[in-house]
Amino acid sequence: MGTYALPDLPYDYAALEPAITGQILELHHAKHHAAYVKGANDTLEQIAEAREKEQPAPAHLVGLEKTFAFNLSGHVLHSIFWQNLSPDGGDRPDGVLAEAIEKDFGGFEQFKRQLTTATASVQGSGWGVLAWEPLGQRLIVEQVYDHHGNVGQGTTPLLVFDAWEHAYYLQYKNVRPDYVTKLWDLVNWEDVLARYTAATGA
Repeated sequence: MGTYALPDLPYDYAALEPAITGQILELHHAKHHAAYVKGANDTLEQIAEAREKEQPAPAHLVGLEKTFAFNLSGHVLHSIFWQNLSPDGGDRPDGVLAEAIEKDFGGFEQFKRQLTTATASVQGSGWGVLAWEPLGQRLIVEQVYDHHGNVGQGTTPLLVFDAWEHAYYLQYKNVRPDYVTKLWDLVNWEDVLARYTAATGA
């Protein structure tokens, strides 16, 4: 059975300072993200064991499926998050991605305000996400609660901002908007463009 693995970061833990301290980044990656990877792998094993029983308890299996979705989605979103950030990031996109943002949001500043607000105002824990919505063939901004709130929408995440407290609290305390503002200085638009190109077939 295939297992999930914690990806290496494409930069050192201190590379995103001062926006994100090395201490926070190391805890976030080596502890929190690693826990989601372990959780996904452990739950897969438990599901396999339950499947071998002649009559697995429905409630037990449903609980395992929910736990698996939570951990796997946490792993996927964090894996995107690390690639979305770069010590050489910031500014704004150009080319086809800039054109799509202009078309679907009315301009980059309007898009930036919407994603900033969506991330800063997540109730509890979650994510602000720029995603490709295939049915309408357009970019949208969405809030993902915990890790897996919008699976039925069928969107492809392109740019994700982590709004869980473990991502910022040691540095920004309870002022989440300040943290979100700093994330814009780190956005790796080349990575976002690559995801957009893959999602749209552009």
